[in-house]
Amino acid sequence: MTSHKRRKWGATLGSVLVLLGSVLVLRLIVLVTAMAMTYWMPGFASAAGVTRVIGGGTGTFDADLDGDGRIDGSQFGIGVVILGNGAASGHFLCLMAGRSEILGLHLMSVQGQVTGGVLNADGTAMFSGTAAVNLGNGTIFQGVPFRVSVSPGGPGSGTLQLTVVGAFDGVPGDTVPGNSNYDLPPETVRSGQIAMA
Repeated sequence: MTSHKRRKWGATLGSVLVLLGSVLVLRLIVLVTAMAMTYWMPGFASAAGVTRVIGGGTGTFDADLDGDGRIDGSQFGIGVVILGNGAASGHFLCLMAGRSEILGLHLMSVQGQVTGGVLNADGTAMFSGTAAVNLGNGTIFQGVPFRVSVSPGGPGSGTLQLTVVGAFDGVPGDTVPGNSNYDLPPETVRSGQIAMA
């Protein structure tokens, strides 16, 4: 290789390294900013009367609700912001499919938009909204009211309890038949966690 080609190749390599360095610096700035926001946001949010309820994982009812010989449970995802005035926003998902099928359905999900919520004095929270309830057999109900009560914690300590309001009363697993709602029993977190900040 001639000295001219080495200089040209060296200049090209130098340009590539400068470009890669710029990209890495930009990524580092974004990462540090995101970490800083995550670190300082909970204190700011709590001071403003806002509570974030976040989490995901699997839960267990520690019981066979539908008589199929298996302990029932669900997979869940929570991303909710509760404001001090009773309003809230965010999403909730409860999925019973595959390993956690229930009522003989291969799929049952409650996927909801959260519109209200409260933080209770005992450190638990309740949020509510409307959901799409998918029974997995081609039947999807839209605009179904729901409410969820949660307590923070990881496996064995966090809990969630889902109530589908005005539907499925008396179906197996309903703990309060006759009130027009489908009140599932509380679930205990089996994996994952529910956090409040």
